[in-house]
Amino acid sequence: MGEKKRLLTLGWREWVSLPELGLPAIKAKVDTGARTSALHAFDIEQYTEDGIDMLRFLVHPVQKNQEFIVECTAPIKERRQVTDSGGHREMRYVIETLIVIDTYSYPIELTLTDRDTMRFKMLLGRTALNNRAIVDPAASFNCGKKDAKIVYELNRGL
Repeated sequence: MGEKKRLLTLGWREWVSLPELGLPAIKAKVDTGARTSALHAFDIEQYTEDGIDMLRFLVHPVQKNQEFIVECTAPIKERRQVTDSGGHREMRYVIETLIVIDTYSYPIELTLTDRDTMRFKMLLGRTALNNRAIVDPAASFNCGKKDAKIVYELNRGL
């Protein structure tokens, strides 16, 4: 028999990293009721680079801080109709990027949408957790706490 893989035990909210997007720290709400993961993005602009359809978009990665902005780029995986928790349908861009949680690192799909009015700038849906994690709804930050402002200052060499 093969070796059994250890599952991550996540709380209802966790700090994650999206290194390919230049986001070393973003607080995500872990939502097993949501199929897809979503990232707050605004000023989304499509362009072509070397024959590849790309997106350039801006993110407010730090909660309650509209001043701090990170510009991200990623290839477009597809556009997909997504129904939010309120039943509203929206066409969203879908990208694939690497997520780092604790010592785990693997690719996930993210839909891009404006989450400025939402408390969390990222939603981690069940597809991204499948066969990798279990969720303890009574826990928070099982994978450690971070101060996002300090993380970004350190990454910018401030």
